[in-house]
Amino acid sequence: MLAELEAETTIEEKEMPSLNHSYICLQVIRQLLENPEIEPLPELTLAIENGITPDICVYPKAKIKPNFRRDITKFPELPILAIEVISASQNIQDLLVKADQLVAHGVKAVWTIEPFTNTIFVTTRDNEVKYTNEVVESEGITIDFKRIFG
Repeated sequence: MLAELEAETTIEEKEMPSLNHSYICLQVIRQLLENPEIEPLPELTLAIENGITPDICVYPKAKIKPNFRRDITKFPELPILAIEVISASQNIQDLLVKADQLVAHGVKAVWTIEPFTNTIFVTTRDNEVKYTNEVVESEGITIDFKRIFG
């Protein structure tokens, strides 16, 4: 019983979102909502392996049709863009591996945002590109990170 409790505590400690993490997610979602063609969904678990949960999944608006009587715990549709924001308690390498997993399963692009250096890693099937505090675009979706990081 104690080992199970310790394992749960360890998992919680590794994945605790911080103030910067929450703030950046909010600012990214605000910009995404300016585009009426897409639907940004926070903390949606995808039906990949045992379930992978990006911070934000972006879908074409037409793909999202909730049924409030029957929920889906692992969503089978892949987003066109997944976004991860690194918290102080997370390791950038782990999130870049997660980005590779998402792309390998069919997500077209994954943005991994590192707040300390204002860096955005864009992972696609073909490559990984690093941006610093600038406008980033993938799959017709654009975020101006200068509006977030100042």
